[in-house]
Amino acid sequence: MGATVAIAGASGYAGGELLRLLLAHPELGVGTVTAHSKAGERLGGHHPQLVELAERTLEPTTAEALAGHDVVILALPHGASAEIAAQLPDDVLVLDCGADHRLTDAAAWQRFYGTEHAGSWPYGLPELVLAGGGKQRDALPGARRVAVPGCNVTAVTLALAPGLAAGVVAPDDIVAVLACGTSGAGKSLKPHLLASEIMGAATPYAVGGVHRHIPEIQQNLQLAGGAPVTLSFTPTLVPMSRGILATVTAKLTGDADTVRAAWADAYADEPFVHLLPEGRWPTTAAVLGANTAHVQVTVDETAGRVVAIAAVDNLTKGTAGAAVQSANLALGLPETLGLPVTGVAP
Repeated sequence: MGATVAIAGASGYAGGELLRLLLAHPELGVGTVTAHSKAGERLGGHHPQLVELAERTLEPTTAEALAGHDVVILALPHGASAEIAAQLPDDVLVLDCGADHRLTDAAAWQRFYGTEHAGSWPYGLPELVLAGGGKQRDALPGARRVAVPGCNVTAVTLALAPGLAAGVVAPDDIVAVLACGTSGAGKSLKPHLLASEIMGAATPYAVGGVHRHIPEIQQNLQLAGGAPVTLSFTPTLVPMSRGILATVTAKLTGDADTVRAAWADAYADEPFVHLLPEGRWPTTAAVLGANTAHVQVTVDETAGRVVAIAAVDNLTKGTAGAAVQSANLALGLPETLGLPVTGVAP
């Protein structure tokens, strides 16, 4: 075992997925696991799938409990990470799976979250293409603070960013509609997530420009295209436990024959983002449990729009896998180490 990793918020869905990935990682070992209201309980009572860790006791989420580790991953509710992170030493690698350190615009944070902005950290989406060349991966080696992207953000960004970077789509009329699994809402009991409410139903939520992932998506797409974007974003809750299917459209600005090449060039060497063969469409079933994004792009010539679709597992590539991938880069390990690329089907 190389570096030791403490997980704050280990009783939740993201915490459980982090632990699943870390158990298979050859260079990262599981250290202290913490929780808030579940402190003192056995981990196996919350994650029976984690047989090897079932007898671990969940410690309180304090800086003292997280001390002494090489890596700390915070899988905490939005607004809870900044206080803990500020108490951790500068030489410890801290990855925040919450939103506290993702946004660079303090006003946007205040508008969507309503609290004081905690500042921004290097952003953990290595495959994000940047205007003028390069990718976000270049900001991660040696970093000791990393903001892990939002799951919906990852799907929309990976779907459309290559088109903006290549200038084949316009930034001023982007529409994203998502089908989202229920685990993205967390593990707390909520009436609208009860089986009797969600089974057999598809329900839009956070409609009309109020979803908290909107400023983060705009931030990423502006980095890709070099210009502000206008985004209409509508997520829909569907009866599956995990997964996101993002359908993103934007106005075509160039020759339709050049569109696919933009995506092919952007993702040609990416180990986790796969542009599917023409005519094959992404499905959430194919990325279940894998740190992969499946992407497809086509042109609706009648509408004059590019249609880009991405599928990700919100708990793997959308959260925990992104944290481990970013940790690998920050620590100088091979980026793909310990991360699955094969999904679970059916």
